[in-house]
This record gives sequence, structure tokens and C-alpha cells, in this order.
Amino acid sequence: MKSKNVFDLDPERLATTDEHGHRVYLFPEDVRGAWKARRTVLYWLLILFYLTLPWIYVGGRPALLIDLGRAELTFFGTTFRGVEPVLLFLFVASGLFFIACLTSLYGRVWCGWACPQTVFIQNIFLRLEALAEGSARKRRELASGPWTANRVLRKALKWFLFTVVSLHIAHTFLGYFVGPRELLRISMGPPSENLTLFILTMTATAVILLDFGWFREQFCIIACPYGRMQSVVMDENSLVISYDPKRGEPRRGTPGILRSGEGDCINCFNCVKVCPTGIDIRRGTQLECIACTQCIDACDEIMAKLNKPPGLIRYSSESELSGKVRKPLTVRSAVYLATALLLVGAFAYFLRSTGDLQLIFLRNKVPFQITEAGRTVVNQFTLKLSQQGARAYSLRFRVREGSVRLQTPTTPTSVTGPEKKVVVLFKFPPELLIGGSRKILVEVHDDLTDAVVAEKEVVLVGNTH
Repeated sequence: MKSKNVFDLDPERLATTDEHGHRVYLFPEDVRGAWKARRTVLYWLLILFYLTLPWIYVGGRPALLIDLGRAELTFFGTTFRGVEPVLLFLFVASGLFFIACLTSLYGRVWCGWACPQTVFIQNIFLRLEALAEGSARKRRELASGPWTANRVLRKALKWFLFTVVSLHIAHTFLGYFVGPRELLRISMGPPSENLTLFILTMTATAVILLDFGWFREQFCIIACPYGRMQSVVMDENSLVISYDPKRGEPRRGTPGILRSGEGDCINCFNCVKVCPTGIDIRRGTQLECIACTQCIDACDEIMAKLNKPPGLIRYSSESELSGKVRKPLTVRSAVYLATALLLVGAFAYFLRSTGDLQLIFLRNKVPFQITEAGRTVVNQFTLKLSQQGARAYSLRFRVREGSVRLQTPTTPTSVTGPEKKVVVLFKFPPELLIGGSRKILVEVHDDLTDAVVAEKEVVLVGNTH
């Protein structure tokens, strides 16, 4: 049966596909309203933050710099070197549980309010598309019409603007890894001098251009794993974009229903027209919904014209729509939050412990040697010194056992990088050993701060016979 309205979606397939499985391109109409105004302010703040953060310098270094070549992370004046795998695991795991908690409470709020995909497409790419091709209706007509000179020029202008913006986004992204000043210097030179970075930048530009300019809602519907995750972590108390069927049904034009018995929904399809993923929110919570609130503003505008209260489509939960009281925090959400906080605490603990100077004594292949006609035993170790920060040390090593002599190639030993290896010799008389071994404590003193920065237990071995 043929639909009476082009926006009356087929219940058996996605709005972005036709009966043959081919893609149907969406041209969401613009909307005005309180929710759109709030999101626009937040979008511009996020874009400004993204574009300016690499240019903010703290202590002579960028506020955020991820130097993969040196295995360094600089974050607001503090540099972490050689980050341990356990720290990366705890950081990622805590982030996932925080997202799970946020989703269980507020649904797919990340997608509609902070996801770069939504932020850049809604605030920049759709605006540029409207500038080049006109309103949603004009863009729809242009796409379905013949390839005239007007269509070619408008399409060329649109993709030129898209390319310029994509280049800027990609270069800013690269600035987080090489530093903005270094990136500016590199950009002024020929590509052949930094061919690898040039290829990476052009690849990032192409990905951004194709995703934000062409693939768009398909990424949210097909590729993004977040949409699949929401069905697992959400429940009837999750706050999502909802249509109130008790108030809206039966819709205007429903067969067999008199005008006096109709609900507030006049079946204008405005909520469908403005949806960036092409869904009909009146069919309930759907995987494709990114909680962008476009449909709320579109419906409230119609309700205002009909002198009816807003909120036919609003933030609500299944519990509230069924007449129950919504629980602001469920057991599921509390478990997600507690797990995330526990992981953050573990991250802070390991970060603090790994921020100190780390010592590892690696014994030589030959465990000991006898010198001076049996009067001295020598144990040789390779001492591995490592640190997460950028602090400099001037180290002296001391042994509390008075009969043990400790020798290093240089005294004091300077440490200025993330890692250093030093050969350490322990010389002692055989009678020090008990049963062929003896534990001693090595004290590490920093001349720069006049403080003991580490202590390490070492086992000395030798032949007492």
C-alpha cells in the first residue's frame, strides 16, 4: 500500500534504505527551539575547546601532547613517560563504565550532545551544505533533479567547503601528537621533508571528509558500537527522548475516530522531517535515535501553534509514560558508577606509585666472582632506572652494611630521561654471607633535593667454601 505521505516510513525497513536496499539520502530540515539553542552553545564550546587546546601552553609545553615517538604524555604541565599498560587498561575501563552509567541514566545523551560526529555535522557541515545548496527542500529537489550547471556548481562549492574544514580538523588533530608550533613549521615546508606526517594528515582529512560529508548517519546506524551498547545498559528508568502515546493518540486522520476524540498529535511528520537519522520517534525508543532533541523542538513548535502545552515529545522514561515514578538511580546504575569510581581510584594509586623513581636490579649471567685471592666476592648487576615524569635526578647509592662497597661508573649518576641503565658492582668479604646469600638494603639519595628517593632490597650471593 502506497504511503499517503513521503515521510510515513515503512515499518519493515530503515528510513535510509528503499525497497531494493539502496541508500536513501536524508535532508533533515532545520529547527528552532530551546533545546536547539542549548545544543548550539555547547557545540560551539566543544569545537572551540578542540581547536584551541593544542595552542594552550603550560610550562613551555602544550596543555595536551601525545608524543608516540618518545612514549610521552604531557597533560597541563605534567609529562608522563613510558606509561605502564596497567594504567592504560584502568583508564579505558573506567571510561567505559562511566559511559555505561551515563547511558543507563540518560540514554544516548553522548551521541546527541557531545559526540564529534554530531557536533561537527550539525554545527558546521549541515550549515555549509545549506549555504551552498539551500534549504532541506531545495537540497532534496537538487539531488533528485538532472545534472545541470547549477547543480554541478553548488555541489562543487559544497565539497570545496567540506574539504577546507576537513583539512583544518585533521591538522588540529595532528597537532595533539606533534605540537602546534612544530606542526606549523612542518606545514610551511614541502611535503617531501615529512612525507609520513603528510600521508597521515591527508588520510585523516579523507576519512573526516567522507564520514562527515557523505557517510553521516550511516555511521551512527551501522558502525557505531555505542548504539548497540545502549540496549544492554538501559532499562525502563533511563531518561530518553519519548513520545507520549496517551496524550498523542489517536492521531488526526485516524479512520473511525471523530475529531473530538483525537489526541494532540496531528500527524504532521515534523518530528520525522527534522530527524538526522530519519526515524519516527512515535514508534518508541529505537537504536537509531541519537537523542539530539530535534524532534522535541519541532513538536513543541506545532503545539504552540495549536495552543496546546509542549512536551508531547520530551525527555522521559518508560516508567513515567506508564504512570509510574522514575527511579533517579537504579541498582544497575549504582553498580556501573561504583565500578568506575573503583577503577579511577586504582588508576590514581598506580599513577602515583609509578610516578616515583623505579629501580630494577638485573643480575649478571655470572652470579658472582672471587677476587683478591678469595678475600673479596663481587656481584655485578645492571640497574634499570625508570620514571613516568620529567624530573631530573642526581643519584648516589648507599648500602647500610658497612662491609659492602658499591661502585657505579659515575658518581653521582644523573637521570634526565624516562629510562637509564647503570652497571652496579657490589664488593664484600665472604664472611658476610649466611648460607651462601645475604639480603641488603640499597638506599638511593638525590643530591638535587637532598632526600632519599627510593630504597631497594638486593640479594647478594657467593661461595662461602
